[in-house]
Amino acid sequence: MTDTDTRSDAVGPHTQGLRIGTAPDSWGVWFPDDPRQTPWDRFLDEAQTAGYHWIELGPYGYLPTDPHELEDELGKRDLELSAGTVFTGFHKGEEQWQRAWDQAVKVAGLAHALGAEHIVVIPDLWRSDATGETLESRTLTDEQWRKLASGHDRLGKALLDEYGVHQQFHSHADSHVGTRREVERLLALTDPRYVNLCLDTGHYAYYGGDSVALIDSHPERIGYLHLKQIDPDLRFEVLKNDVPFGDAANDIMVEPPAGIPDFAPIIEAVSALDPEIFAIVEQDMPGVDIDLPLGIATRTREHIFGCTPLTRVR
Repeated sequence: MTDTDTRSDAVGPHTQGLRIGTAPDSWGVWFPDDPRQTPWDRFLDEAQTAGYHWIELGPYGYLPTDPHELEDELGKRDLELSAGTVFTGFHKGEEQWQRAWDQAVKVAGLAHALGAEHIVVIPDLWRSDATGETLESRTLTDEQWRKLASGHDRLGKALLDEYGVHQQFHSHADSHVGTRREVERLLALTDPRYVNLCLDTGHYAYYGGDSVALIDSHPERIGYLHLKQIDPDLRFEVLKNDVPFGDAANDIMVEPPAGIPDFAPIIEAVSALDPEIFAIVEQDMPGVDIDLPLGIATRTREHIFGCTPLTRVR
């Protein structure tokens, strides 16, 4: 048995430390139903085999939506749910509220029923991740920023009041909130009681963001983590040639530790804020060969447990 194996096996889901988990995205799942994707039961089996205890819901409808069925399926694999995901477009106008809330009722209802306390919220992209088509301007007007911020404040309050779950905003490649300045503008315009960050280390690095610096400058706004790495050289090619994120994802999001940022200082910085925060491994791999994710997920978990003190992760 290697030293990495010893460290990894010694840490269980009920010991102290950041709660390391995974997500359907790391198995190439972007849609509720796609015959090319890993079947949901195989994903659950392989998440358990890879050594994870916590998982995200993924796109609503991928995993069973009946709370009793899902609870049974997770329970027999010793898995628990950390969060669900909702997509928003509040900058577009008031009509976007109903679209967001219709999702929230389903996602937050299911997540809450299974004990999850977080909803990761991803803003609409200005460029389609499916076709690469430009859908709208890359930047927002001041009025659109106001609408975006007020919409997320309203959603975060409603999620907390109705379901007891916390909104964690996810900055994203090809979205209006991706760079350091954009993330900081979002934070300045929103209420920390209702809007905090799902800091996605890969998407933040995509536009040159420094995750540790963001944690240090806004410690009170870090509510959740997505751990992923990007190819630092390919990033510049992608940005220079204006390659859509959907086309670049499989190449630019790389298996740790081949990319940046280094996970160890991020885990150390966040552990100092909240030693039990969720840190979900989420490697964007749309359309990947379904035989590849298990090995990547296993090695990634071993890398995380091998590069950090046992007190930092579980």
